[in-house]
Amino acid sequence: MADRKARPGAHARKATHVAAAQAKILAAALPHVAFDGWTPRLMREAAEAAGVDHNEMRLAFPDGALDLVDYFLADGDRRMAEALAGEDLAAMKVRERITRAVRTRIETDAPHVEAVRRAVTLLALPTSGTRGPRALYRTVDAIWRAAGDTATDFNFYTKRATLAGVYSAVTLYWLADRSEDFADTWAFLDARIEDVMRFEKAKASVLGVVEKLPDPFALLGRLRYRE
Repeated sequence: MADRKARPGAHARKATHVAAAQAKILAAALPHVAFDGWTPRLMREAAEAAGVDHNEMRLAFPDGALDLVDYFLADGDRRMAEALAGEDLAAMKVRERITRAVRTRIETDAPHVEAVRRAVTLLALPTSGTRGPRALYRTVDAIWRAAGDTATDFNFYTKRATLAGVYSAVTLYWLADRSEDFADTWAFLDARIEDVMRFEKAKASVLGVVEKLPDPFALLGRLRYRE
């Protein structure tokens, strides 16, 4: 019984130890990603530089460099949420919240543009499987949640699907942007959000018309069974 009671604490300590190893390895790897890429060799050298032994490294990132990339992107989502938690988003309109959240998410990685570029390239390869789409979903979900979204119906999925397209386009634009302080990227983001808002207005208008139309099944029934 004593052993069983000790397990929760042991699990918590193990999780904390793994999280610390992950953070150390990422911090040691980031300065070199631009030159070496997200490779197994980079991860091994970063672990060694961080004082993390091989077994701890494998425990921290069981699937190797792909796990390290995934952790890097998830860490960006976490830092975005922390940054936005200190802002009064509730006072903003929805479009302003989303624009602010997307910009904040991108800005969290501004010191590591090349790391993001190499991460996007790696996750686009067939060998990465579904990691790319899953990481993208996680990011847009984090953005919507940070913006205060509470949808639980079909809108939950349509919002994230729409934002995934916007976020992907803006990120690719940002990676090629050479304007001062990424001014062109933020203008591009504003334009994409405006496109989405116009689409949503058009969709709402169409749905309003459809709701006023007679029930097609009831109409067919009357045509078939005329009195």
